[in-house]
Amino acid sequence: MPHSQTSAHRDSLAGVRLARGASPWLLPTVATAALSLVRARTSKRAAAIAVPTTALAAGMLWFFRDPEREIAQGRVISPADGVVQSIMPWKDGRTRVAIFMSPLNVHVNRAPLAGTVTSVEHIPGGFVPAFNKESENNERVVWHFDTELGDIEMVQIAGAVARRIVPYIPQGTKVEQGERIGLIRFGSRVDIYLPEGVDVAVEVGQTTTAGVTRIDRD
Repeated sequence: MPHSQTSAHRDSLAGVRLARGASPWLLPTVATAALSLVRARTSKRAAAIAVPTTALAAGMLWFFRDPEREIAQGRVISPADGVVQSIMPWKDGRTRVAIFMSPLNVHVNRAPLAGTVTSVEHIPGGFVPAFNKESENNERVVWHFDTELGDIEMVQIAGAVARRIVPYIPQGTKVEQGERIGLIRFGSRVDIYLPEGVDVAVEVGQTTTAGVTRIDRD
């Protein structure tokens, strides 16, 4: 069974499966909502506050959800939930597939192939919206996997709101295809670079599901 599902602590709240790394954002929000609901019984002011705080807590629970997935078969599967923003040939022969993740998507990213993590590099940068071309210079984490297809590069890119990327596993870890490897908080983008000679099976505008949608074509 994947490393991140067996040996790492899982965040949870009221039976909802939550993404690891959610607690610093989620717990204060839920605590505030709960307190305002308790005080709402005796205070009109607290009752007025309870409505937006409860709505925010519900929204955070939805955002940080981490559902189980039946991992698909295929050489390369999508590392992210979202919409294919662009498919671009690269100078070295690879093809970059960029997937935009809105705040409504699940933001837990998964390994596109089985292999060994050869590097996890954090690169400081800006925080422009992830759908903007200039987001390529945003805060990001660059992953490299040694796989049966050779070196596979994947990049987690922070957006205007997502200023925290949380890698789950370190360099040297062996991963299974579809294993959870990290979280990007709020709107963001994930790029995957397919090796030369590997055809792309998705199209711009297509919706992808992490661990389910196949990215390459036989």
